[in-house]
Formats: sequence, structure tokens, C-alpha cells
Amino acid sequence: MAQILLPLYLILFISLLISPSYSQKCLSQSFANKNLYTHCNDLTTLNSFLHYTYDPTRSMLSLVFIAPPATPDGWVAWAINPTGTGMLGAQSLIAFKDAGKLVVKTYNITSYKLEESKVWYEVKNSTAEESNGVIRLFAEIVLPEKDKTTLNHVWQVGPSVTNGVPAKHEFLTANLNAKGTLDLLKGESSGASSVDSRTKRKNIHGILNAVSWGILFPLGIILARYLRTFPSADPTWFYLHVGCQMSAYIIGVAGWGTGLKLGSESKGVTYMYHRCIGITLFCLATVQIFALFLRPKKDHKFRLYWNIYHHGIGYSILVLGIINIFKGLDILSPEKKWKTAFIGILIALGAIAALLEVLTWIVVIRRKSSKSTKPYDGYGNN
Repeated sequence: MAQILLPLYLILFISLLISPSYSQKCLSQSFANKNLYTHCNDLTTLNSFLHYTYDPTRSMLSLVFIAPPATPDGWVAWAINPTGTGMLGAQSLIAFKDAGKLVVKTYNITSYKLEESKVWYEVKNSTAEESNGVIRLFAEIVLPEKDKTTLNHVWQVGPSVTNGVPAKHEFLTANLNAKGTLDLLKGESSGASSVDSRTKRKNIHGILNAVSWGILFPLGIILARYLRTFPSADPTWFYLHVGCQMSAYIIGVAGWGTGLKLGSESKGVTYMYHRCIGITLFCLATVQIFALFLRPKKDHKFRLYWNIYHHGIGYSILVLGIINIFKGLDILSPEKKWKTAFIGILIALGAIAALLEVLTWIVVIRRKSSKSTKPYDGYGNN
């Protein structure tokens, strides 16, 4: 059963990870102020959206930026950067609660210590509203350069506001990638569809480790634990078990290697727990591979100790692997369907294991019952 379902799970999981979203969520959104906007974009990160209309004759940009703040007391921001592509130099509109009321203030971002100031463009009108944990930032701005219809825009969310000053945002992948190019005439944002090469490598790192430690390794444990109950499955169960675990190890090492490469390219950004668990997984898995060569015969006096060592390390890898996958998902901050797909696969594998556990105990109990009623020395045997 597990062998049949595995390809389906892999196809489902990988297709969810790499397939683009062709339907725009922003098309179904509406606003309390009844404004209609010509264009809308589903932005790549932070579950954010941008609606806008551009009037080239007046150089007027009317917009609404939508995003959930990092916490209920956090803030959301949308900005134009006339000199670069990141947050430094961004001319920002930030919406947050001040004395219990939502306000929108302007900031010229020159450092992580924010001070309210005038910005590059003229703000005609700005308001904000909140519902269902989402803030909608409305603004009408006049751009100083009428011929400049392609802009670098940046968006962000933060965790808190102290004495009217927005606190520093997180430095997770989703936060660092919250930027793009906005074509006001075409109504297109590069941030709505493009993914940089580094993000692609992070996705590959995540897929390799999810398939290795999250799918193949648990499947190998299921095959060994339940198929070995049936004498007719010997030694098939052993080769299936070894095949799954060796494949998981090879793929896991590839994922570990991409993780090391990504870490070396991220100077000053360290995900300590994720990294330490990953190194521990690699070491334990390498030790486990040696179990294949150190495996004593069934009747050997050290076989019991080998079983304890083999099973203990195996289940440790299983638990640590799943924990680290979820930590990786939190770091990568993908669309919700990625995590949902992985959770669905874990639930399916767990359900299969639970069903096989019941069936195995039924077989074992019946086998013991049959042995206890078996006649001895020919008595009762006609």
C-alpha cells in the first residue's frame, strides 16, 4: 500500500511546491471605501496585495496596499525607492495603531531607526482600515517625475510599535524578498511572479529535505516495522527498507549541502536552531548508514544491543527531521498550501502506520493463539 501511494504523494507535494499560481486572489478583494482600481497584483511575499490606478496626466497614483501585520499590534508599509531596490532609501507609507487609532505616516528610510519625515512624493490623502487581522493602507500620491512610470517598490510588515515608532521588522526570507519593480502603465509588478535565483535554491533545499527526512525516511521505517511480520516478505522487506533509507540519505545529503552553501552566502544571517538540527541529522544519518555494515546475525549475542542502537537513532532522525522541516518552512515562509501539503502527507503516512499497526497486532495475536492450541507429540491428531 505504501509503495503505491508514495509516487502520488511525491507528485502532489512537488507540484504544489513548484507550480505557479495562475489565479489572482486580489481580483476577489473589495474595500469599505468602494474605490475601484484599474490594476491589482498578488505580491510574492508576506501575503500582500497591491491595487492601484495611475493617471499619467496628473502623475497621480491612487493605491491600496493590503497585508496582515506580523502581530496584531504590528504595522504594514508600502514604499517607493527612487534610488535603489531595497529598503534603504525607500520613501515609505506606514500604517499602524497610535493611541488605539489607525494612522498613516511617511518616512524617508535612511536607517533602522525610523523618524517621521517628508518623502519624495506628495501625499494628497492617506487613511487605513483594519478587519480580520488585515490592514488596508489607502493613499493618493503625486509622483514628482511624470515620465517615470516604472518604479522600484518595497513592502514590509513589522511586529510592534513603541511610543509611536514602528519597531524593526524580521529578517526572514519573506521579509528580505519583499521588493519588486512596478510598471504603472502595464499594471505589472515583477514581485508578483518573479523569483530570484537564491530563492530558487532555497526552494530546492526545502524540497530535497522534505522528500528525504519527511517522506522517504518515515516510509522506510514503516516498511521495516510492518512487512517483516510476514515470513513471505523476507528478505524483500529488508531490501525495500535499505533502498528507502539509502535514497533518503543521499537526497538528504544533497539538501544538507545546499543548506551549507546557502549559509555561506548569508553573512550575518544565521538560523541557529535549523542549522544545528541539520548538522545533527547528517551526523546521525551517517552513523545509521554504518549499521548496514555492522549488523550482526540474528542469533548473535550483540544483536539486542545493535537493535537498540539502530532503532534509537532511527526514531531520533525521524523526529528531528520532521521538526527541522517545519523550522525550514517557517524560515522560507512559503504559501500556506506548501505547509498544508506536507502536513497532509504526514497525516497520510501516520494513518497508514496506524492501520498497519492494528493489522500487525491481529496477525501476531492469531499466530500466538494458533501456537498455544497446537497439539503436541501427536496427541489429538488422528
